[in-house]
Amino acid sequence: MYEIRLQGQLDQRWRDWFEGFTLAIESDGTTTLTGPVTDQAALHGLLRRIGDLGVTLISLNELHKEHKK
Repeated sequence: MYEIRLQGQLDQRWRDWFEGFTLAIESDGTTTLTGPVTDQAALHGLLRRIGDLGVTLISLNELHKEHKK
């Protein structure tokens, strides 16, 4: 599981593009994506998608098992 914080607010229409991730719009003007990443190749693919959007990546954090909901 990863938590990815992006500058700007992505609306819910992007949910399909980030399949398997939840999108949370934060009050500080950022968007948080949370979801599973199977391996390093999938992580790199996800980061390329974010780069293709042209949004600023603020943070990328791996969530350990004890943080899962």
